[in-house]
Amino acid sequence: MTNLNPQMLERMRTGQGFIAALDQSGGSTPKALKLYGIEENEYSGEAAMFDLMHAMRTRMIKSSVFNSNRILAVILFEMTMLRQIDGMGSAEFLWQKKGIVPFLKTDNGLAAEADGVQLMKPVPELADRVALGVSHSVFGTKMRSVIKAANEKGIEANVAQQFEMGKVVLKGGMVPIIEPEVDIKSANKAECEVILKKNILAQLDALSADQKVMLKLTIPTVANFYEDLIKHPKVIRVVALSGGYARDEANALLAKNRGMIASFSRALAEGLSAKQSDAEFDAVFDKSIGSIFDASTKKAS
Repeated sequence: MTNLNPQMLERMRTGQGFIAALDQSGGSTPKALKLYGIEENEYSGEAAMFDLMHAMRTRMIKSSVFNSNRILAVILFEMTMLRQIDGMGSAEFLWQKKGIVPFLKTDNGLAAEADGVQLMKPVPELADRVALGVSHSVFGTKMRSVIKAANEKGIEANVAQQFEMGKVVLKGGMVPIIEPEVDIKSANKAECEVILKKNILAQLDALSADQKVMLKLTIPTVANFYEDLIKHPKVIRVVALSGGYARDEANALLAKNRGMIASFSRALAEGLSAKQSDAEFDAVFDKSIGSIFDASTKKAS
């Protein structure tokens, strides 16, 4: 952990706020644009699609309401990191101009379901991707896999894969966000979470003293169920994904969990539209950011 930016590390350990996930990639981009008010018939081809997505992300990041008082960090898609905002690399802009810590999405999407889970597709280029992130002063990575059923074998494999890739990230000089998402539609979600926590604790206990990670988890069925993960000495921060909940529901559930902060994507952008004036956009965005910040910091007793 010695080669990490100490200001970024301290911000992620102790800062008040939440993580904005702006890392939609190829498959989820058309849906994200549609929610933003841009239909598929309004652009042609992948290049135009990603130009529009970058314009949306740039508008969000440059907004005056998107600031370090409430937002600790941003998770970027690799193409976003490689593009510029006002003549600066996106990650560099976030840290140098906004004081917001950049993270990089490093997985290649999900494999087909087996044993009740979807593992990550192989990421043979992970070490190179981490090195690229380091060259852009990115602090950490995020990798997502999914748990759909309370299958011991599947969940053990899911968590093992996350930590195996996480160790590659640590070796490369960045902090991994371990994200084994439990599907909110799972028929036995609470049972999945029991098996998941047991496996995460085993993997955390096997890390060396200088290996520390972050966790990104579905908001648990039982409030404060992940408290022992939040307090674990190998964990820098535990963050919550919105998982398909609408923002108000995600916020209400998150507020019941002490020490857990948001890392929302779709729920963060809810209500934003390309057709809004800047004043309208900022007003909607400010309300969204404020509600997620409150859910992350003002906990129910």
